[in-house]
Amino acid sequence: MTQNEALTDERRDFVAAIEDFCRREAGTREQWLKLTDGGAEPHNAELYGKMAELGWLGVSVPEQYGGAGQGMVDLLLFLETTAYWQVPIGGFATSAITAASYEKFGGEEQKSRVLGDFLRGGVLAVSMSEPGAGSDVAALTCKAERRDGGWVVNGQKTWCSNAHIAEHILLVARTSAAGDRHDGLTMFSVPAGVEGLEIHGIETMGGKEVNDLYFTDCFLPDDAVVGQVDHAWRQLMAGLNLERMILAGLMLGTARRAFDDTVSYARERTQFGRPVGSFQALRHRLADHATELECTRLLVHDVARRIDADPARMLPREASMAKLKATEVAKAMALDGMQMMGGYGYATEYGMERLLRSTVVSTVYGGTSEIQRDIIGKTYGL
Repeated sequence: MTQNEALTDERRDFVAAIEDFCRREAGTREQWLKLTDGGAEPHNAELYGKMAELGWLGVSVPEQYGGAGQGMVDLLLFLETTAYWQVPIGGFATSAITAASYEKFGGEEQKSRVLGDFLRGGVLAVSMSEPGAGSDVAALTCKAERRDGGWVVNGQKTWCSNAHIAEHILLVARTSAAGDRHDGLTMFSVPAGVEGLEIHGIETMGGKEVNDLYFTDCFLPDDAVVGQVDHAWRQLMAGLNLERMILAGLMLGTARRAFDDTVSYARERTQFGRPVGSFQALRHRLADHATELECTRLLVHDVARRIDADPARMLPREASMAKLKATEVAKAMALDGMQMMGGYGYATEYGMERLLRSTVVSTVYGGTSEIQRDIIGKTYGL
């Protein structure tokens, strides 16, 4: 699979520079194993810092805050390319999502401090889910109460990606029980190491990624509020295009990698005196995957261009379609890649099992595939 031939020369150069960096810094299995501590660490701070020095982390951050001021297409190209090369910068996606919320709703001091830390190589995280509230964000019960010129937070959050390495956590907590169930939610900026917060990692197939957060009489000053008190639901809705597109970009790149690795194996592996890819059973399956990948690429890139054309426009149908299609195609490609590679697809030496682990969970986080289908259906009045 190739990048979109319609890219401008500037964007072609941007992608080529990222590819050159990835190939040089993390292009071999030995390099990847060293950078990830044998696969246990999805985020390498040193490599992430090098990308920060190149200005890539701020690709979509406005220029007035030190970023490059580019749009969704450029952000997508960065995500797709780094995901294809499997570069261990797992903290970037949550950081980009969180940074956008600060940029839209934070005060000037918050923007300067938090976005500045991000551009220098800091990781950001957002904490919404709770043990009793996953897809149903309106069911949040972690409470923040006014006290002594600030807020005191008590409760548990869960599945918070990268909280253990984050410099700032964007917390969504309940501040009121009045009104509609979607009302009464507020965003707070929580600095790393604040008293009253304990972070415990959750063991998963993907290594050290997600965490439980326990707040016990955690005091936050008034200026920790991001945006308007009791209006976090509307603020969250405003960021859904970005979150879904970031996940779509990551999985598009991952799907491309799974496809290319499978094709390489099918060309090189011989059985019964010829390459296994020459057998119709595999050749046709790969042809189907190639077609699905091209459809996915066209969809994801088209939605990105629409967002750049009108950044203020909400695109719930299109963004949900992009997230749904990219994650499901990536999962199918990695699963079929493992099947076509046989035992080698299961072996850690070849990496397909790692691609499968990362794609399976992609249909769950950021809104499950079922939630995306429900959103799409509602846009048709169903």
